[in-house]
Amino acid sequence: MRSPVASSTATPTRPTAAPAPGRRTRLFALPEIRWATAASALFLVGLAAQGLGAPAWLSWALYLTCYVAGGWEPGLAGLQALREKTLDVDLLMVVAAIGAAAIGQVLDGALLIVIFATSGALEALATARTEDSVRGLLDLAPDTATLLLPGGDEQTVEAADLEIGDVILVRPGVRIAADGEIVNGASEVDQATITGESMPVDKTSGDEVFAGTLNGTGALRVRVDRRAEDSVVARIAGLVEEAGRTKAETQLFIEKIEQRYSLGMVALTLAIFIVPLLFGAALQPSLLRAMTFMIVASPCAVVLATMPPLLAAIANAGRHGVLVKSAVVMEQLGTTNRVAFDKTGTLTRGAPELTDIRVMPGVSFTEEQILRLAAAAEHPSEHPLAAAVVRAARTRRLELPVADEFTARPGRGVSALVDCHFIQVGSPAALLNSAEDTQSVHAAAAAAAVDRLQQSGRTAVVVLCEQQPVAVLGITDQVRPESAATIAAVTALTGATPVLLTGDNSATAAQLAGQVGITEVRAGLLPEDKVTAVRELEAQGGRVTMVGDGINDAPALAAAHAGIAMGGAGSDLTLQTADAVVVGDDLTTIPAVIALSRRARRVVVANLAIAATFITVLVVWDLVGHLPLPLGVAGHEGSTVIVGLNGLRLLRNSAWKQATGAPTQ
Repeated sequence: MRSPVASSTATPTRPTAAPAPGRRTRLFALPEIRWATAASALFLVGLAAQGLGAPAWLSWALYLTCYVAGGWEPGLAGLQALREKTLDVDLLMVVAAIGAAAIGQVLDGALLIVIFATSGALEALATARTEDSVRGLLDLAPDTATLLLPGGDEQTVEAADLEIGDVILVRPGVRIAADGEIVNGASEVDQATITGESMPVDKTSGDEVFAGTLNGTGALRVRVDRRAEDSVVARIAGLVEEAGRTKAETQLFIEKIEQRYSLGMVALTLAIFIVPLLFGAALQPSLLRAMTFMIVASPCAVVLATMPPLLAAIANAGRHGVLVKSAVVMEQLGTTNRVAFDKTGTLTRGAPELTDIRVMPGVSFTEEQILRLAAAAEHPSEHPLAAAVVRAARTRRLELPVADEFTARPGRGVSALVDCHFIQVGSPAALLNSAEDTQSVHAAAAAAAVDRLQQSGRTAVVVLCEQQPVAVLGITDQVRPESAATIAAVTALTGATPVLLTGDNSATAAQLAGQVGITEVRAGLLPEDKVTAVRELEAQGGRVTMVGDGINDAPALAAAHAGIAMGGAGSDLTLQTADAVVVGDDLTTIPAVIALSRRARRVVVANLAIAATFITVLVVWDLVGHLPLPLGVAGHEGSTVIVGLNGLRLLRNSAWKQATGAPTQ
């Protein structure tokens, strides 16, 4: 049974158009953030105390408290894993940190604890933010709807209680509450959140509309076709969550071998301690040798071989406008061999622009005069296409006369009296059929101009003067100036031409693809279709990086090998779902960050070779001969310093310049 929120038979309260405010988890509501912050603060205070010559007991107390604050959670998780007969690197790191403290290297152990605690905190924050954004996506659809009752009365009900077959009233400027079909009315609907289309779409009886999309200037009566939990916007949220769970299994290369390494190290440490005792060796030398082995074989250098290059690459990319969210992502970006781009807001700016003014033969007006009259008529309108016409007139510094008797008709266009001329500007389907003489030369020329513009991917707008066609305007989304260069760079880097995945129509998509150099186009895609396209590309052996900006791109970003969001106008869900964010909307940074990631991977491999060499030499020395503990510690720390410094080379600006192909000085 429905729960009526309010009912009315006369003048109902108009629902608000704004979506519910986003619900964001507070930073320090996460225990991982609190413990990591405490551990970092204790470490820094301990470091300051040691540097200022405070008593040794004070710095030790601070460091050991840091151990407890940052290490208890991974330590407990490691013990719980032991109960399930698995051994993870978290527990090994805690043991290594304790071992470092046991031989007097408490600073190194505390640093290791801080690194692991911070990593866990960032992962917890990323997870919480994604969950917040999914909840915010569901808030796009309004909580209530105006239900039309059989007798003609209206009743405000919960949107979740709407049943298939119900008819709802959608007033101008209000978000649509349910997926359905228009049974009466006409309007333009902004459905960029669902399809990614750059311009509002004219809708009339028989057309489909989606929950969460924004109605324009007309009133609509919509028959509900899907319940709230089955709506497209709800399916987007479900796709994001599903893809996120699948993607969470991805690990760094070093994490994939942690089980074998951990088990091998523990087994050998125990063997080195127990076997000599069985043959009559003294306890202290056996314990010292086993402790030395644990120190020199501990994966500190291996961890630092992996993390500093990736973290340095993340920092360098961040300085140049790309926020990469984790070391895992930075590693994954380097394995990309196929890139898929969204169109609207990614390769284009997502803002309509007047590109063509086609004056009809025999018309006495010039292009500027027509633009001046059309812009004056459109000026009172709030439609995005009207704004593009007015913006073009302002750019040409045209003075706009005052429009009298302005009228806006949803789905058709506007009309006004401008300089004693009756001007109409709007949809070709509506205005050409309403012209006084539809068989005139001007009408035929206008219809031909409309066809040519639409075939080239532009939106056609007809201008009538005294009910006679005088011009056809062509409007399109603005292509980013760096789009073509970016496509060329990505093609050279990956060896494969990028793919265009868009919800726009085929003609518009093909026109843009030709401009920027893309040969494979998939148009008319809903969010789930983009996910399917990404998975098809990956099934063919591609490791796909998806680049997008809208809510409709979020599921594909989550499903792809790596997802990059355009940060300028990106939705909250997209920014949280993406693995990396281009803050300044500079497309040229995308091939650059992929190239930087590939260099970071090469440095990681080199570091692993260095670390493995040091560990092998020190372990063999300890097993075959007698490795003094101080020398073992020095060798272990030396390898750690070498791989750390090698990784930090990626912090230099020259590393980014090399990634972009720019000459280095």
